[in-house]
Amino acid sequence: MDDWIDYYDSTHTIYASKLHRDLHFQIIARDIIGYISSPDAVVLDYACGEALSAAKVADACGKLYLAEPAPGVRGRLIARFAPNTKIRVRSLDDLRKMDETVDLVVMNSVAQYMTPDELDSALAVMRRLLKPNGRLVLGDILRPEVGMARDVLALLKFARAHGFLKDALYGLASTALSDYRQLRTRVGLQRYREDEMIEKLAAAGFTASRAHLNIGHNPWRMTFVARHAFQRT
Repeated sequence: MDDWIDYYDSTHTIYASKLHRDLHFQIIARDIIGYISSPDAVVLDYACGEALSAAKVADACGKLYLAEPAPGVRGRLIARFAPNTKIRVRSLDDLRKMDETVDLVVMNSVAQYMTPDELDSALAVMRRLLKPNGRLVLGDILRPEVGMARDVLALLKFARAHGFLKDALYGLASTALSDYRQLRTRVGLQRYREDEMIEKLAAAGFTASRAHLNIGHNPWRMTFVARHAFQRT
């Protein structure tokens, strides 16, 4: 995962435009809010990225932890949300020492950048932090049978619906020549079948099922909702 952390900590061009970036985070925030069960809930966003719309999530819960491995991104999060008393920014190492338990953990669009062992380690940390009746939401899981063409199609549909199709087409051309494409080719992305992810979560002590809708704009990826194994999903 270190190569991907370095990439996202750099000045990258993963978004086609500012509108694309802003809409991306707005939709993720909206979908996370849909999983918050109480205005008093404590929520953890694991490897949250820039989390530009995190204030909206914080408005819907009692406390929001933003955990981010990239130091540059983490510094921007601290500066951006310093005035918001409901938001706390942490490193992933901080989570291993954290005593407070949480009602909801969300890890969205992160598993593809982790080796299976790294994901197992992250699941162990999240399980320890999760309250007995809490939920883990694991979103944007890539499927082995769904390739890059579907990702491109999902982006173009999203762009057309929201008015940045020209920027998206230009962005795709730029991405084809970018460090992202080279890194994706060299390191690769981890993919899971539905049954594989459910089995992986079970091995980590969770009972899980696939959600009807994925977090974010890509309907060809998967989201899973998990609880401690002694709880019903």
